[in-house]
Amino acid sequence: MQRTLLAARRFLRDESGATMVEYALLVALIALVLIASVTLLGTSSSTKLNEAAQSLSGS
Repeated sequence: MQRTLLAARRFLRDESGATMVEYALLVALIALVLIASVTLLGTSSSTKLNEAAQSLSGS
């Protein structure tokens, strides 16, 4: 019985899993920000390049 209680206390104090989850959430947040930035930048760049191409072609 004592070993079970000791193992339960050790399990409740162990924070290595929580740290890994925090790092995973941080990586996911960074990935989302990067994807959003690339998407917005790509759309903006595409619009500007199309405008430049139209002005060069004289249309």
